[in-house]
Amino acid sequence: MGKTRSSRVFVGVGTAMALMAAMAVSVSGHDYGDALRKSILFFEGQRSGKLPPSQRMTWRKDSGLRDGAQIGVDLVGGYYDAGDNVKFNFPMAFSTTMLAWSVVEFRRSMGPDLPHALDAIRWATDYFLKATSVPGIVFAQVGEPYGDHNCWERPEDMDTPRTPYAVSAQFPGSEVSAEIAAALAAASLAFRHDDRPYSRQLLKRAETVFEFADKYKGSYNDHLGPSVCPFYCDFSGYVDELLWAASWLYKATKAPKYWNYVVDNRHYLNYYNLKTFYSVPFVGGSFAEFGWDTKHAGFNVLSSKVVLKNNNYTDNFVVNSDKFVCSVLPESPTKYVSYSPGGLLVKPGGSNLQHATALSFLLVVYARYLNRTNQVIQCGNVKATPDRLIQLAKGQVDYILGSNPTNMSYMVGYGGKFPQKIHHRGSSLPSLDQHPQRIGCKDGTPYFASSGPNPNQLTGAVVGGPNIQDWYDDSRVDIAHSEPTTYINAPLVGVLAFFNN
Repeated sequence: MGKTRSSRVFVGVGTAMALMAAMAVSVSGHDYGDALRKSILFFEGQRSGKLPPSQRMTWRKDSGLRDGAQIGVDLVGGYYDAGDNVKFNFPMAFSTTMLAWSVVEFRRSMGPDLPHALDAIRWATDYFLKATSVPGIVFAQVGEPYGDHNCWERPEDMDTPRTPYAVSAQFPGSEVSAEIAAALAAASLAFRHDDRPYSRQLLKRAETVFEFADKYKGSYNDHLGPSVCPFYCDFSGYVDELLWAASWLYKATKAPKYWNYVVDNRHYLNYYNLKTFYSVPFVGGSFAEFGWDTKHAGFNVLSSKVVLKNNNYTDNFVVNSDKFVCSVLPESPTKYVSYSPGGLLVKPGGSNLQHATALSFLLVVYARYLNRTNQVIQCGNVKATPDRLIQLAKGQVDYILGSNPTNMSYMVGYGGKFPQKIHHRGSSLPSLDQHPQRIGCKDGTPYFASSGPNPNQLTGAVVGGPNIQDWYDDSRVDIAHSEPTTYINAPLVGVLAFFNN
């Protein structure tokens, strides 16, 4: 892999501000406020536990009310990660971190949806407080995944084993523990203006969980592998989560020990040879990766704000953030991603829109940081200004919302044409209101195989999306393209808030 050279170029603050403001105005006809509201509403459809009176997704009912009871621990609550009924805490924590980062960066643009965004975060953090309440233990998952995936039933009817899985000092899981610490720390910032006692509680727990993750290093793959793999194996190692969590703790506490931890340990990231879930060749470099498993690009962008404030434009955080931008910019000579004919960012594997949303989030956040220091990026002979980063992110958002060759919105309930047969158990089966009788494990199979639309609309859900040729087959059998996930939606919340200015 050749070296990437990124140099700094300055641009006038007035020009940059005008360009950013211009780019934030919708010229595509999309209603970003409506999309924002729906993207947050989606999380109510993923809730596990006792639903509150304020529940707006009313076809969903209580579920998982005895989670943890078999071992005497309350593990009720949290989110189902996608179209199944398992609570995978690793991706759930990442989704929570991204929801919190969205509020931290863009709360002023959320308007009346800010309370709902905070509710979405609290639904997860209340659960994570439970999952970290036993000293020396962090719960990593609730639900036996193979039994769950062998059934097609509503979460309200679950009769598959709700097995709790945990990591401990003897059987460590630094990636899941550190990601939970990051989520709690980021959420403490999100709630700092609205609920200070809760914010302090979250931060205190974040520090405790991070200390546990760092003291007892190891991957949860090693002892929970049969249960977490191949669903949410950790392929990138746990150092990125430790650094990610330390960055969030520094942001929340300003304690020098956390920044020193980040600076002293960041070189360890170079020792990991990244793999992917789908066993496809990894290209690009760790600086270009960001998602539920790999935090490298997010860690660099988050940390770059600190050094940019100190006018340190040559620090590795900035250099690697620049390299990330150059890896996704279509005209960059060091581009590592692909683009469909219609302009969608595409990476190998399934559930592609997770990349489009997560990387777009980093683009708009980094553009804001660059604008504050009056800079642009140089990718070889190509100049990338903050407004170009925003333009690229806006193109991805608009594509998702329907500005694409099929004129289909990939957000359920947004626009006139959107997926009707998503891969999602609760959405595809009649609700308790429609069918109060229990639907057993295999009783849902005819609904899964049906060619008809799902009876319950999971408003705001963003599916995995089209293939590299912009083609989408609206079929719940096509899991890689038709399944929604929390980690697709969570970064999109922030991006939509940005464009909702």
